[in-house]
Amino acid sequence: MLELRALTRRYGQRLALDRVSFTVPGGRIVGLLGANGAGKSTLLRTAAGLQPPDSGAVLADGHDVWAAPLAAKMALGYAAEEPAFHEELSAHEYLAFVAAVRGLEPGAASERTLRLARALELGPRLDEPVSGYSHGMRKKVSFLAAVLHEPRVLLCDEALEGFDAPSAVAAKDELRRLARAGSAILFSSHVTETVERLCDAVVVLHEGRVAREMGRDDWGAGADTTSPLERAFLELIGSSRAPEHT
Repeated sequence: MLELRALTRRYGQRLALDRVSFTVPGGRIVGLLGANGAGKSTLLRTAAGLQPPDSGAVLADGHDVWAAPLAAKMALGYAAEEPAFHEELSAHEYLAFVAAVRGLEPGAASERTLRLARALELGPRLDEPVSGYSHGMRKKVSFLAAVLHEPRVLLCDEALEGFDAPSAVAAKDELRRLARAGSAILFSSHVTETVERLCDAVVVLHEGRVAREMGRDDWGAGADTTSPLERAFLELIGSSRAPEHT
């Protein structure tokens, strides 16, 4: 579970987050929507332990991100909007480093890395330096690093931006699989159609405050969580990735 308690953050005189409180239960994908400047990235960076709040608290899997940072961050995964890497490393080397920091068993971590990389259509280029990757490829590596340890709490800041259609389908399948396994996932995106189909609930931020929390019934979502256009496109290009109907 992810719990935000009266989270407040200022940048000088500007109040970016104003006593934001909500909970993401385990087993759920909660969308985070808001206009530019609403506070979404500030909220996610603060929840990930990358910048301190002025007041309030964040609990990840029961651990306070600021009072018990090591335990909290072991439970967390974070896919950043603008990921940063050790540019001289290959993606394979970088992900092996992430696995070692996480204390993962090397053989199992390597197997999961290769499986996810193939699903994200990154496999053939894993041994190339990240410095030569396109924006979309860098986003894929960031996503893979965030989910590699199957985190109890996953934070996604525009995580699928730049993904091609087959890779986006594979990533959404992985998010749904993690949620079924009990992970709490907070998913920020400007693409409301993705949020509408992927998420179980939505938190709307406006000027640093929670404007509304909604469940699927509140926005009239149907049972189909896949996009008809997405399915038609994948069939047209002959992709082996088919959207899950869950």
